[in-house]
Amino acid sequence: MKRPIYLDYMATTPVDENVIAKMNLVLGKEGVFGNPASNTHSFGFEAQELVERARQQVATAIEADPREIIWTSGATEANNLAIQGTALFYERQGRHIITMSTEHKSVLDPCRYLSHRGFEVTYLDPEPNGILDLNKLIAAIRSDTILISIMYVNNETGVIQDIPAIGAIAEKHGIKFHVDAVQGFGKAPINVNRFKVDLMSLSGHKVYGPKGIGVLYVRRYPRARLQPLVYGGGHEQGLRSGTLPTHQIVGMGAAFELANKLYAEEVKRISELSSRLWQGIQKLGSVTLNGDPTQRIPHCLNVTFAGVDGEALLVSLRDIAVSMGSACNSAKPEPSHVLTAYGLSSAEAHSSLRFSLGRYTTEQEIDQTIQHISEAVEKLRKISPVWEKVQNTISKQIK
Repeated sequence: MKRPIYLDYMATTPVDENVIAKMNLVLGKEGVFGNPASNTHSFGFEAQELVERARQQVATAIEADPREIIWTSGATEANNLAIQGTALFYERQGRHIITMSTEHKSVLDPCRYLSHRGFEVTYLDPEPNGILDLNKLIAAIRSDTILISIMYVNNETGVIQDIPAIGAIAEKHGIKFHVDAVQGFGKAPINVNRFKVDLMSLSGHKVYGPKGIGVLYVRRYPRARLQPLVYGGGHEQGLRSGTLPTHQIVGMGAAFELANKLYAEEVKRISELSSRLWQGIQKLGSVTLNGDPTQRIPHCLNVTFAGVDGEALLVSLRDIAVSMGSACNSAKPEPSHVLTAYGLSSAEAHSSLRFSLGRYTTEQEIDQTIQHISEAVEKLRKISPVWEKVQNTISKQIK
């Protein structure tokens, strides 16, 4: 059976073959299978060496000190540790947090949890292009603000926030700054020192590494302090207890090193493919690219197709694997909270699809995708009463 064209790289990526090869060396009785915390024999020493090598690989990729890299089970845990851990440690200094309404659920849900515990959270809406107005951020800061958490690259639209400028604002006001950079690494530049971040969340499976492994960068100077959420052994400087999964850590380290090496080449190639896809989609007419057209990564196109129901379009595109937004919300009937925050109506949000390109996307796949989309949209528009209204509106505007 022929598999669909995969254009959902923002949801997850396949593990790179080079990464798989390195992970396989850790598994099995002939591999380095020891517990990294076992410091009384060679099995543990060898595993620990691999863990520390991977820690260095991730640190080098983001210009950090390896001692600032804390292993987690993924970005969701990293976001929770950053937000809850900061709030609980600094609550005597203040109980106010600032974030955006367009953040991932793994940021929004911990914030909502904290609001039930007496913290106040300010949710800033973006401008219609998806970008945060920094003047609104400054206006939201209070004397009791202890944390600002802003996503680097939006997971549904690919819009890039001005993290260095936000970091400078946070630093000026003495506020801890957390960045969910899961969708940024390998797609946009990252330098934790230039960004002036205190905490940064990263994930393995978004950059051709394994699932189930992530990182929380925790700045040492000036030190960002956290209240741990998991206890039981004092692993990872006491911030995240639990036996370290050596094979997954090795995989993430290798994936980050490889992504860093291929960065310029991949961004250039994917930019060309993305432009080709958008030009082909535009020929349909009455399509809108959601989010700023320039301050974005090329890997992600979130497009509204006027007069077409997104779910019906998804069903029609059986030969293409795409989504209507975040994988975490795919089972929910509600419109995307990101797109409605951009100002789209519920109907417009439901008429939108996210196309995300990656390392294995080919020019042939892009051309086939354009053909499939064109046929599906034209067919659905012919039977859509909404499309007839759109055409009438366009005709009146022309007259």
